[in-house]
Amino acid sequence: MSSSPAAEAARRRTFAIISHPDAGKTTLTENLLLAGGAIRAAGAVRARGQARRTQSDWMKIERERGISVSASVMTFDHDGLMFNLLDTPGHEDFSEDTYRTLTAADAAVMVLDAAKGIEPQTLKLFEVCRLRDIPIITFINKMDREAQDPFELLDEVSSKLALDPAPLYWPAGSGGRFKGMLDLRNDRFIPYAKKSSTDEEGHPDPIAFKGNAVVQYLDPDEKAELEDNAMLVTEAGKPFDVQSFLEGHMTPVFFGSALRHFGVNELLGGIGAYAPPPKPAAATKAGAETHVAPGDAEVSGFVFKVQANMDPNHRDRIAFLRLTSGRFTRGMKLKAQNTGKAMSVNAPIMFFASDRELAEDAFAGDVIGIPNHGVLRVGDSLSESGTLRFAGLPNFAPEILRRVRVKDPLKAKHLKKALEGLAEEGVTQLFRPMIGSDFIVGAVGQLQFEVMADRLANEYQLDVIFENSPYAEARWLGGDRADVEDFVGKHRSAMGQDIDEQPVFLGKSSWEIGYVAERYPKVRFERTKERA
Repeated sequence: MSSSPAAEAARRRTFAIISHPDAGKTTLTENLLLAGGAIRAAGAVRARGQARRTQSDWMKIERERGISVSASVMTFDHDGLMFNLLDTPGHEDFSEDTYRTLTAADAAVMVLDAAKGIEPQTLKLFEVCRLRDIPIITFINKMDREAQDPFELLDEVSSKLALDPAPLYWPAGSGGRFKGMLDLRNDRFIPYAKKSSTDEEGHPDPIAFKGNAVVQYLDPDEKAELEDNAMLVTEAGKPFDVQSFLEGHMTPVFFGSALRHFGVNELLGGIGAYAPPPKPAAATKAGAETHVAPGDAEVSGFVFKVQANMDPNHRDRIAFLRLTSGRFTRGMKLKAQNTGKAMSVNAPIMFFASDRELAEDAFAGDVIGIPNHGVLRVGDSLSESGTLRFAGLPNFAPEILRRVRVKDPLKAKHLKKALEGLAEEGVTQLFRPMIGSDFIVGAVGQLQFEVMADRLANEYQLDVIFENSPYAEARWLGGDRADVEDFVGKHRSAMGQDIDEQPVFLGKSSWEIGYVAERYPKVRFERTKERA
C-alpha cells in the first residue's frame, strides 16, 4: 500500500530529546523505544562491563563513561504513526552537535530532573529551540526519588523559560511516598507499582479516580491532597491549548520515572497527539526565495550530520539526511546544490542507533543515512533538480584552541586527513595557520578533545598530543573582498584558513580582537559562519 507524500508526512513525528547531563535522557530514550515496541528490553544502560551499552550510545567513549556525546537517530512505528527520535548529546561541550540535530527536529522533549529542576545546560538548549521556534513538551523525570514541590517546578518553567506550563497529569507524592498520578483530563488514576528495574511486570492499569478501587492505592488523606492539588493547578493555570503549544508559548507537562517505565506511555501518546508533523521549509530555488512543502513531488532534504566509522570494520562514512519533501525510493539520483553532481543513493539506511537496515522508501520528516566517501558535508542541500538550497547550519566560533601534533612524525600526512575528516563531521574545527605547519583545532569544551584523541587512536591509529596554542579566539572575516584581502595581507602571522579555505583571524585574546576590529571597521569579525 503506498500513500501520497503528503499523507505519509502527516504520519511522521520527528522529535529530539534535550536535557542536562544525568537528567535521565538516555534511559528515557530506551524506554520510549520499549514503549513504541522497537526493543524488547530496556536496562542495558545500567548493566555492567561490556553490557553497559545503551541502544543509542555506540561510541567507545560513550560506553565507557555512560554519557552521550554524539547525536543518534532511532525510527519506530507505533499506533499508526512513524516516530523519528533524535537523541542529542547531553554534555554541554557538544552543544554544536545538538544545535545541528535540532535543525532536523519538529518538536523537542525537555527532560527535567524532579529534584534539580532547570539546570544551566537545559537553559542553553532551550534557547536553541526558541531560536528555531521548536515546540517543547516537558517530562519531569525521577518522581520515584525525593523531588521538589511540583508547583515550584512549574513556577521555574514559567519564570526561567517564559513558557506557560500546562500539566496534563498530576503526581501523588514523590520518592518513597510516590503512588502514581492523576490524569487531569479524564479523571483517571494511574497507579505506580514499586518494583525493581529488572522486574518484567508492568504497573497496574488506570482506574476511575472517583471510584471505590482507588482506596487500594491511596489512603483518604493522600486522595484528598491529590484532589486539592489537582483543583488548584486546574483553576490557577491556563488550560492546555494545542495552538499555543505549536507557537512555542505553552508546554504540556508530563510526570514519571523513566527508569521504572512509569509515565513513558503517556508521554509517547502525548508526542503522537500534539507534536507537529513536518512543516514547509524555507529554501531558495535558483536564487529566489520559496517554501518546500512536505507533500511536494520533488524529493529534497538537507544533511545535518556526518558520522564516520560507526562500523569500524567498514571504515564507513554516513551523511544523515533529513527529508523535507517527496517520496524517496532506493536507487534514486539526488543532486547536491553546491556542486550540481548527481549521486545514486543505492544503499540508504534507516537507523536504529547502531543497528540499521536498508530503506526502500522514506518521506518528509524521515532521517536516512547516505553512505559516501567525503562527498557530502554538513549543511549540504540535496534534491532531484539540484536547484534547492535550504538555510545553512551555523558553525560557532570555538572557545578553546589547541595545537595538535602526532607523536610519530612519519604520520603527519595521515594526521591531516584524519583531522579533516573529523572537522567535516563537525566533531571539531580545524584551522591551518598561513605561516607554520601546525594544525590548530578548536572546540567548545575539553571533552571534545578527549573524544578527538580517543577517535584518532581507535579509528586512525594515531597517537596525538594537544598543546597550548598561541591563539585564544578565532573569528571568520566578512566584508568587501578588497577590504578583507587588505586585512589578510597586513596580518598574515595571525591568519589561518578553515576547512573551506575561508579566512580566519586567530587572536591571542578577546581584547586583541576588539582592538583590531576597531582599527578595521570595514571588516566584520564574525562568531558564526554558515556551513554550506
